[in-house]
Amino acid sequence: MRKIILIVGGARSGKSTFALKEGSAVKGAKAFVATAEILDEEMRARIENHKRQRGKEWNTHEEPLHLGALVEKIGDKYDVILIDCLTLWMSNIMHADLDVEGEIKRLLSAITSQTSTDIYLVSNEVGMGLVPDSPLGRAYRDNLGHLNQEIARVATDVYFMVAGMVLKIKGEN
Repeated sequence: MRKIILIVGGARSGKSTFALKEGSAVKGAKAFVATAEILDEEMRARIENHKRQRGKEWNTHEEPLHLGALVEKIGDKYDVILIDCLTLWMSNIMHADLDVEGEIKRLLSAITSQTSTDIYLVSNEVGMGLVPDSPLGRAYRDNLGHLNQEIARVATDVYFMVAGMVLKIKGEN
C-alpha cells in the first residue's frame, strides 16, 4: 500500500536521519528532493556531506521552489520520494514572493495523486516556541504551520521527532 509519511520535529531532532533510514528500506528506485540552496561554503559542505550519507542508491533532485511540479514530473519514475525539507521550501517560496497557498495546493495535489510512490516529507515543527517578534517571522510560522497541518491531514503516517526519538502520532502501528 502506498504511503505519504510526514516527519516533523525541532531542528537537529533526527528527522532527516529517520526519513532516510525508512525510505532506504523501500525496495526500488529512490529520489531525494533537496530544497536547500548553496548560499555559502558552510551550506555547500553540509549538502556534500548529506549526499555522501545517502549513497548512490538515491537520485538527487534539487528544487527550492516548485515542489508540486517536480513531484508531478518524477512521481511515476520512483518507488520512493523523500522531500527534505518543507521548512526551507516555505522560506524559499516566501522569499521569492510566490503564491504560498497556490504552491501548497499544487504540492498536495501532486503527492495525493501518486498511486504507487511512497512519499516522505520532512518538516520542522515551529509552533512550540516563542512567538516571532516580526511580522515576517509570524507569517512564516503561520504558513509553515498551515502547510504541516495540510500535509498531516492527507498523510497516512505522521511521526514526531524529539532528541532522536520517534513518536508515531498517526497511522497503523
